[in-house]
Amino acid sequence: MGAVTASSGAPSRRPRCVVLDGFTLTPHVPGAETPPDEPTWNALDALVELEVYGRTPPELVLERAGEAELVLTNKVVLDGHTVGALGRLRYVGVLATGTNVVDLEVARSAGVVVSNVPGYASESVVEHVFGLILELSLRIAEHARAVREGGWARAPDFCFRVGTTRELCGQSLGIVGMGAIGSRVAAVGHALGMLVLAAEQASMHESKHRRLPVRWLPLDELFARADILSLHCPLRPETERLVDARRLRLMKPSALLINTGRGGLVDEAALSEALRARRLAGAGLDVLSAEPPSSDHPLVGAPNCLVTPHIAWATTAARTRLMAAVVQNVRAFLEGRPVNVVTP
Repeated sequence: MGAVTASSGAPSRRPRCVVLDGFTLTPHVPGAETPPDEPTWNALDALVELEVYGRTPPELVLERAGEAELVLTNKVVLDGHTVGALGRLRYVGVLATGTNVVDLEVARSAGVVVSNVPGYASESVVEHVFGLILELSLRIAEHARAVREGGWARAPDFCFRVGTTRELCGQSLGIVGMGAIGSRVAAVGHALGMLVLAAEQASMHESKHRRLPVRWLPLDELFARADILSLHCPLRPETERLVDARRLRLMKPSALLINTGRGGLVDEAALSEALRARRLAGAGLDVLSAEPPSSDHPLVGAPNCLVTPHIAWATTAARTRLMAAVVQNVRAFLEGRPVNVVTP
């Protein structure tokens, strides 16, 4: 269905828009004092009759969104039943790139436009990838902690080490998924003097991949050759548990595994076992299959395993770009020219 507009001759009105889980983008609501540089809902509030909820449990979705023509969500699920029950719904804006939280087929059948925000966090995620790689390789935080605890003060020499460190230049960087983020990881790795390897994929001969010297390998060979393996492919049935016990056995004992994609790409129990058995040197993860994890999650506390709480996307700059794109998506829909549409 088209844009939400006032009927001919009727006074102009702003359509009702409900944000179901606004805390994921910014914890601040319209009119509240906002810290400097934090994104705000003010621009969206000027376009629609806006109501922002920090979090919405499943049992309150219909109550809160029942009268809304526009609904924005990040992780709150709008399944087929919910979409069908929201009789006034005309537009769903996903506050992210992935759209698996919305039943797109039902939305299309109901004439509901669904849009997303691609590419807003690419640079932030790439930087987080190398933050994990550098910490696992150089052990900066571990050394700084040892200094604070007096280790250097007690050392007999000018140089104090708590373990070995590794240089990235000359190491092989394996990438699974050479999309926008994977390609930028490749570019940064190449700039650091790394040998870039990538899993063979349909687009590997496109011109965008010819700007860098990339060696394309079958997936299993990539696992066996990479000194550092970084995952950037989407989570689909065919990629679920892509990193399983068999492929972990293919990897070098000195290798590192990095995952900022989706937690479901990794068999977490198998990875924990490989780390505890020292069959893998380390892992850096920003995503897990269940978020937040249980207190007994096999990778929380695993040796040489860095787990960050799904923050690679969440820099202030990335969230500011996300907010601007969300507003633009809504404005375009209201003007009858929707953009970033993902409804099939």
